[in-house]
Amino acid sequence: MRFLPVFLVLGLAACAPSFDSAPRDASRSAVIGDEVLMTRDGKELALRRWEAEGVPKAVIVAVHGMSDYSNAFDMPGQAWAKDGITTIAYDQRGFGKNANPGIWAGADAMRADLSDAVDAARQRYPGVPVFALGESMGGAVVLTALASATPPRVDGAILVAPAVWSRADMPLTYRAALFLAAHLIPGVILSNSAASKVVTIVPSDNIEMLRALGRDPLFQKRTRTDTLYGLVNLMDEARTSPTRLSGAPPILLVYGANDQVIPAKPTQAVIAELGNRVEARKYEKGYHMLLRDLQRAVVHKDVADWVLTRNN
Repeated sequence: MRFLPVFLVLGLAACAPSFDSAPRDASRSAVIGDEVLMTRDGKELALRRWEAEGVPKAVIVAVHGMSDYSNAFDMPGQAWAKDGITTIAYDQRGFGKNANPGIWAGADAMRADLSDAVDAARQRYPGVPVFALGESMGGAVVLTALASATPPRVDGAILVAPAVWSRADMPLTYRAALFLAAHLIPGVILSNSAASKVVTIVPSDNIEMLRALGRDPLFQKRTRTDTLYGLVNLMDEARTSPTRLSGAPPILLVYGANDQVIPAKPTQAVIAELGNRVEARKYEKGYHMLLRDLQRAVVHKDVADWVLTRNN
């Protein structure tokens, strides 16, 4: 029986989740259309734009969080348009209106899509500064992309409550349960409503907005275990990204004192490790969904002011 653990490990490894490597055609250009982002590997990703009047002072390419989609930026996008900033947001693979909803595309594909969106924005708005903004999971995508061998060509980055809750920060029971579920039953779908009966998490004080998300068919209410595994892999990368940054652009990181989704300890550790690369702002009345909280106007203005200051 002493050999049983070895066979168990081999069996788990054999059914480990695998994700796309996202090969790109360097000769192909990514293109922003009216309602789609055409990536370099030929995928069409649903897209929304909030255009500033006339030539924009800056462009923000916004990347949404887990279960969400591009509509997450409707509130700030409208506000920033009035400040002369155009916002472009696309549905990440496996989310929103895109094909294969709920299927994790892999962090490499997500980072490549961000770079494609940034390059397409530069082509569509020549001479205009382009910034990447990531919320929660999107923040992890942006941060890990900046630390990659081929970072996106941005003039600055905004991390909104970035998902940096790594395995090292989680209790052992969480890590073990995630590993076994993702390797033994990767296709099992977990209901967010069922999970909320076990752990009560308040992501925002904007109850009306949360109720609207509950009615929104494009906001995912169910999550596969292998998707959760992929998300935690991404958060692991994000947590250690500050040590791999070189020549990074200016970074603004905003987070709420009442964030119940991403613990304060890893967030503060990332801020400390980013050092003078980052300007961090903590909102005492803020929750996880800062851009849609009741005090969102304050955050909207702070982000716009920071972007426009970088533009001068």
